[in-house]
Amino acid sequence: MPLRLFVALSLPETLRQELSTLGTGIPGAKWIRPANYHLTLRFVGEIQNWKADEVDEALSGIRARGFELTLRGLGLFERMGRPSALWTGAERNDSLNHLQTKIETALRRVGLSAERRRFAPHVSLARVEQADPAKIAAYLQRHNLFRARPVAVESFTLYSSLLGKECATYVPEVEYELAPRRELPERPSRMIPPHPVAFAG
Repeated sequence: MPLRLFVALSLPETLRQELSTLGTGIPGAKWIRPANYHLTLRFVGEIQNWKADEVDEALSGIRARGFELTLRGLGLFERMGRPSALWTGAERNDSLNHLQTKIETALRRVGLSAERRRFAPHVSLARVEQADPAKIAAYLQRHNLFRARPVAVESFTLYSSLLGKECATYVPEVEYELAPRRELPERPSRMIPPHPVAFAG
């Protein structure tokens, strides 16, 4: 059975709670559950179990240092000229960009197609296709100075995505530790019980 995978930064509970305070004020918006907040580093897509093992092995070989992440500001993605998604972005961060580049390179080496879209780090907050654009504009004006407290990033995670009727469920499969700022790790990954490394069907 194919797996639908993506690589992302998980967010600590304190940051999830802070972001959840933004989750109101646009009638018709479909707000994302705080449990589903994440910052995508690379979408993998649907792949077979044996290919998922190769992805895990490639990600396990990445060496990068931990860093500090700050989310700030709000923005919109559009589809056919209408707002489709509300998000908060990440402050400029060379360490984050460096990690994302390493992930992209590792996944291309195991045969994944190159990511065509430019990396734009963000955390999605809501789907707003059904919302009034005027209400969205007013919301952005009220919250345009949003800035979350900085958080330490010490790992990145390979997730599987299970599609549901109302929303997707994101399951952390493998967590890959980043090095402390002054040393590199001997073992860059650790499992998140009870999900195994092997993606055997």
